[in-house]
Amino acid sequence: MKAKSSIVVKNVDVFQRDQLVLTNVHFEIKNGEFVYIVGKVGSGKSSLIKILNAEMPVYDGVVEVVGFDLLKIKSKEIPLLRRRLGVVFQDFKLLTDRSVFENLKFVLKATGWTDEKAMKARIEEILTQVDMMPVINKMPHQLSGGEQQRVVIARALLNDPEIILADEPTGNLDHDTSVDILNIFKDINASGKTVLMATHDKLVIEKFPARTLVCENGKVKEPENEKLDFREML
Repeated sequence: MKAKSSIVVKNVDVFQRDQLVLTNVHFEIKNGEFVYIVGKVGSGKSSLIKILNAEMPVYDGVVEVVGFDLLKIKSKEIPLLRRRLGVVFQDFKLLTDRSVFENLKFVLKATGWTDEKAMKARIEEILTQVDMMPVINKMPHQLSGGEQQRVVIARALLNDPEIILADEPTGNLDHDTSVDILNIFKDINASGKTVLMATHDKLVIEKFPARTLVCENGKVKEPENEKLDFREML
């Protein structure tokens, strides 16, 4: 049974290495929401994403993600958590020595898939969803930045996650390509998935307004409904 809230964070301190970057973080994200995290470089956005993905430890407060208590989570449970999350990175992290198909197949095999026909069908289904079937046999270096990011999004969707965590997914892309990528995220969200996106791309946020959390001065704030002044935040 899915929780009513995809993500619950209460009274949490966030560290980068040994440095405290965010204190007393408190927010809740409901199933099916689309939420931005914005803030200047070094403000703690990426660290917050890493905590939610159990890539960084939590030391205090409450962090619950799709029903997992990340303060008490055991090492053997982390793969179970991550199967219910899809993570999209700014720097793609595709395997450079494998084709698009082999990159996606690697993820499926690593998460327990064994049937070759089922894996092929799933990969083709997801690549069709992000309009990338024509590049299925290409190598990552043969793709543009926008094409690589679409493949990364496909990779994140392979196991039908409940939440997509996106860390600066348009950071290395031009504006028009960024808009195309945001349209994919909007479609993903419209299908019922929760999307949490860390970004500093103010043009994209202004074009696709949504609930916004702001990392600023060691706090995570949620502005009222007034128009956000991104010159001050980013």
